[in-house]
Amino acid sequence: MSENPLHAIFQVFEGISHCVQTHLSQLGGLATKQSPTNGRPIFSLFSPFKANQLISANATPTIVQPKEIPNEGKSATPVTKEELGRATWTFLHTLAAQYPDNPTRQQKKDVKQLMDILSRMYPCKECADHFKEILRVNPVQAGSQAEFSQWLCHAHNFVNRSLGKVVFPCERVDARWGKLECEQRACDLQGTSTTNFW
Repeated sequence: MSENPLHAIFQVFEGISHCVQTHLSQLGGLATKQSPTNGRPIFSLFSPFKANQLISANATPTIVQPKEIPNEGKSATPVTKEELGRATWTFLHTLAAQYPDNPTRQQKKDVKQLMDILSRMYPCKECADHFKEILRVNPVQAGSQAEFSQWLCHAHNFVNRSLGKVVFPCERVDARWGKLECEQRACDLQGTSTTNFW
């Protein structure tokens, strides 16, 4: 693979940044701030208005410190391996539920590449190596939504067995991780061969 697989992800974030900045500038009269090194928009916005137009001269801006951010009863510790695993499986099963019945060649390639990237860059090396072995023994099957959902369920069960956990009945995968409910099919995957979405 000659191209860095994260390059496309960074291009997507650049597109999102540009889109958000454009929409905010249209809504609130905000202008985008350009990077001094390459002239591209960066992830910050500035107001074209003078500060005294927005707040009084004697007002002190409130800065929220990390310890003041409500944590809804959770401790301020890093995520555990188990929490990361549950979140990852939720993401992957939700992706599989949204996967099209008739995916394009690019969508098939993308989902296989995503699984490959996870097997190399997952934040838990032991988990990544285990997933890499799963992919070696049972390559991704992504010819349709049903095929990909079933493949993922069996891969998840392989992990569950290795951890001594109960396996999930794969015939119920769509009931457990069904399609997201979005108006006018706004949650459908919109596969494309380019990364310039906006």
